[in-house]
Amino acid sequence: MSDKPTEFGATYWGSSLDNVDREVARLAAVCNVRILDPGVIERILQNDISVCGAKNPLAFDKLRNALKMHYHLREEAVGQIGEAKTQMLIAGIVERLRKRFGERLGGTPPTQ
Repeated sequence: MSDKPTEFGATYWGSSLDNVDREVARLAAVCNVRILDPGVIERILQNDISVCGAKNPLAFDKLRNALKMHYHLREEAVGQIGEAKTQMLIAGIVERLRKRFGERLGGTPPTQ
């Protein structure tokens, strides 16, 4: 049996997650939210706008919806390509976003 469907699946889910996560990072920057700091994502999902450093309710709503989409896609990806491959895809996306957005994303960057 070939690995082609798995490779296609990883490419598809990687692209889908990358698109959504770039939007999450962009909206986090607009809202001035350090999205990767501990507890911030949970607070956004609970509709706690006080995590924002800039007042922009429309952008916050879009950010919250984009995060919900991320978690939906993540669940689907896990079902199709497995937890390990999904985590690898997300780690790669976060690394690329850190290079683009720097410290604005928050969290602790991995040590080199």
